[in-house]
Amino acid sequence: MFRSLYAVFIFFIFIAIYDAGSFSKIPFVDSIGFVLDVEKGQWIITSEATTHALYINTAIVLKNLTGLNAIEACRLLVIFSGAATVSIIYLTAKSITKTEWASITAAFVFGFSFSFWKNAEIVEVYTYNCLWLSLFFFSLIKTFTEYKKVYILLSGLFLGISLWVHIENILLIPAFLIFLFYFRNDRKYVYSSLLIFGLFLSCLFLLNMSQGLPFNSVYSSEYGNWVEDSFKKTFVQYVKDFFKSIAYLIYNFNLFTFFGIAGAILLYGTYRKIFFVFISGAVCVYGFSTFYAVSDNYVFFLPFNLIFALSVGYGLSSPKYAAVKKFSWICLLIPLGYLAVYKTAFLTEKGKAFHTFKKHKGGLNYYILPWMNNNTGILEFTIDKKTAPEPVEWMTTIAREYIELMKTKGYTEDELRKL
Repeated sequence: MFRSLYAVFIFFIFIAIYDAGSFSKIPFVDSIGFVLDVEKGQWIITSEATTHALYINTAIVLKNLTGLNAIEACRLLVIFSGAATVSIIYLTAKSITKTEWASITAAFVFGFSFSFWKNAEIVEVYTYNCLWLSLFFFSLIKTFTEYKKVYILLSGLFLGISLWVHIENILLIPAFLIFLFYFRNDRKYVYSSLLIFGLFLSCLFLLNMSQGLPFNSVYSSEYGNWVEDSFKKTFVQYVKDFFKSIAYLIYNFNLFTFFGIAGAILLYGTYRKIFFVFISGAVCVYGFSTFYAVSDNYVFFLPFNLIFALSVGYGLSSPKYAAVKKFSWICLLIPLGYLAVYKTAFLTEKGKAFHTFKKHKGGLNYYILPWMNNNTGILEFTIDKKTAPEPVEWMTTIAREYIELMKTKGYTEDELRKL
């Protein structure tokens, strides 16, 4: 009873937080492309690496059901997914830790983690993707802790659905197969779960081939050769990537990084089967995300961050860290940490130079602070024919298409500048 109430409270707390910090204007990068697709209202009937079919189609459904415009429908989907994911993190952590305060703390630590919070404030696919993955992880844990066989089926369902949101989730297949191996004696449920997952996966390929796309279109894109480029780096670049990934981890989990590592070690000693399932998924996602040759690779760590947040909860629940309970409220001060880093960056010459170079996106505000209210917008940038010191033509091209579409619906340029 109380567990359900806590989950509801956490959900509404983060709905309020994410809504308060949500973008004021359509941000740079991929947001304008998603908004344009939803505004057009044309169903996505292919699933390439960058199309995110289920995400776009869900936003279109929301737009049609609520009567909201594309911007607000996308905002609703992102904020709802973000808050729901944080609640599920709490429920999952509670299932394995049996400790209320540690589970609540883990949920807040994840909800305030930079990468997730940032993506809950813009039009992006990643919070929606995390929602389905959190349900997948919830099903895995519930199977181990309560041995309810229906969760074996749900694990295959949720992971299968997640592939239609983001193809990166194929990296969790090893974890899924190890999980099924541990319950191999329940053949009916294991085979059914595998069949459900297999149907979702195979339908991706069948759908694309029915539209005349090649077999590899599911995991590739015409817009870049990022996977291939990931294997062309020098040794020094790989080393830099690794240390950058550590910096991402610490920036997301701050002092709670220690409890995440401690939790993994403790899990190995007490729930070894759960440890091997989650470590296999964590290593695959972390390794891929670390060396993936894209500038915004920090977002690809989010499935790993979900696992790490659960490990934080398990670490905190250990009797050896019981004294931490009275200080657990410190997780509420995480936003002040971002402000401190932001202020400190402005005290350095490199920080000031970076802010100036990236000012078209919002500078340090965009890269250090997770909240996006009062942000700079791509539409205003495009209408005013502003320039940037880095390539943004692909964004402004999409923005111009959106502007022309909205003009046909009666919007003026002055009104569009505010969107």
